Amino acid sequence: MKKVYLIRNCESKSVLKLYNALGKTLQGKVAVKVHSGEVGNQNFLRPDFWKEIIDTVNGTVVETNTAYAGERNTTDKHLKTLEVHGWSKYFPTEILDGEGPDMVLDIPGGKRIKKNYIGKETAKYDSLLVLSHFKGHPMGGYGGALKQLSIGMASSFGKAYIHGAGEPEKIWTADHDSFLESMADAASSVVKYFGENIIYINVMKNMSVDCDCCAVAENPCMKDIGMLISTDPVAIDQACLDLVYASDDEGRDHLIERIETRNGVHTVEAAAELGIGSREYELIEL
Repeated sequence: MKKVYLIRNCESKSVLKLYNALGKTLQGKVAVKVHSGEVGNQNFLRPDFWKEIIDTVNGTVVETNTAYAGERNTTDKHLKTLEVHGWSKYFPTEILDGEGPDMVLDIPGGKRIKKNYIGKETAKYDSLLVLSHFKGHPMGGYGGALKQLSIGMASSFGKAYIHGAGEPEKIWTADHDSFLESMADAASSVVKYFGENIIYINVMKNMSVDCDCCAVAENPCMKDIGMLISTDPVAIDQACLDLVYASDDEGRDHLIERIETRNGVHTVEAAAELGIGSREYELIEL
């Protein structure tokens, strides 16, 4: 079983403690996948929260453009958002799909899609640090490491392709479980691309039922639970889900309702079946 380390606080100073506990060093040029936060969103994790860990790995903050209207759907607007939200103040930043053509990753064993379209600038990087804000999501039920690997790394076109389960014109109308399985497929291709050179950190803070992609989001419904790190994206997301279900917080039912009505656990199930991780894990509390 893969190890998942947990710290039961959400203080920025503890992120580096988590990283050191894992005992793994990312090699070469490191891409740091964050969520830049839609303009207007109040819940996303700010750059100062992540500063120490990003400086430690000497990483470049990377993002990809969205497939819907907002302040992150074009490269110019997204770069402006990175500036407004403070990312470019602290770190080098890059929009991976800022210019085409996309890099295409094959998924021969995919459940729903056989290709994944990601930003071509991904080819510059040797390692990937996936920094995820664990919370709810309007379509996926929840957002964590697997969403960051799939929708998060996909190009603007690739996002529509995943949402539409291979038919981008059906971005909002595809069969829902097929969309969830497509996310797992896409995540598997990124895991295969980077191999052993990926680390995942999930932060269970500011947990709203809505994603950081929402300009108008509900306020957090649960108290903060903690932060987790692992080399297994399935295990870390499963551990977060388990912690939500185990909580006695009065807001847990609201978040669980969002997860269950969107069948969010199915993404974890599908990713495990694809062999990119295990739902069985050893939780080690620091």
